[in-house]
Amino acid sequence: MLRVRPLHFTSRPEAWEPLLGALGMIKTVDDSGRREFDAGSGRLALQRVAAGSVEDGTTVFSVEIGDPAEFARRTVADGTRAEVIDTPHGTAVQVTAEDGFSFVADKAAHGAVCADADTALAVVGVWLTPGVERAAEEMRNIGARPRRETPDGADFSTKNGGILAVRSGGQAAGGGLEFEYDGGLDGLRERLVSAGVVVRDDGGALLVATPDGGEFAVREAPSA
Repeated sequence: MLRVRPLHFTSRPEAWEPLLGALGMIKTVDDSGRREFDAGSGRLALQRVAAGSVEDGTTVFSVEIGDPAEFARRTVADGTRAEVIDTPHGTAVQVTAEDGFSFVADKAAHGAVCADADTALAVVGVWLTPGVERAAEEMRNIGARPRRETPDGADFSTKNGGILAVRSGGQAAGGGLEFEYDGGLDGLRERLVSAGVVVRDDGGALLVATPDGGEFAVREAPSA
C-alpha cells in the first residue's frame, strides 16, 4: 500500500475546512487536533499548532502505508534506507534518501478514500532535490509507479492514491502543498470563488489563497 498524504501544520484548521470542501475534499478524521481530508486520489492531514509557531503554515512531505515492517523490508531490499520507528501516532517508517532528504511513511488510519470526494482531484507530494535521477529511483524503491518525465523532474502515481513529484532544486527538501485537477480548471475556479476563496491564474495553474496567508497551486492534470 502507498498513498500520498502530506501533513500541513496550521493554527487555523477551522478556516481550512470550507476551502477544502470547495476544492472537493471530504473530512474523514477529526481527532485531538488532527483532521484528515480525502481527495478523489490521495489524502491531506491538518495538524493544529499554536499561532505564530515555527511550524504554522508549513507542509511536510509524507505518505501512508499498510504494514510498516513489510514496507521497510521492501524499501531496503530495493536499495533505499528505511527504518521502523515509533511516533506519537504509532509505528511508522522513516525513509532517508541519498541526498539527505528524510520523510515519514505512516500507517494509514483508515483504508479507501471517501467515495464522495471529487474524483478529479489528486493530492501531490513534492520532493525537491539536486539529484533528480537518484531521487526518482528511490521513488520507485518505495513502490511509486513512473507516470511521466519532465525537463526538470519526474512524476509518479501511487497504488492507493495521489501523485508524487520529483523536481530539480538547489537542496533536498519537501515542496509545498499542491493538487492536480482533471476536470477543467475553469469550473473549479468558479466553485472556489463562489465559496469566497481568493484565486488567481498562473498559466496552467490556479493559485489558491490559504487561511495561513500563503498559496497552493492546483495544476491541470496532464493529458494521457
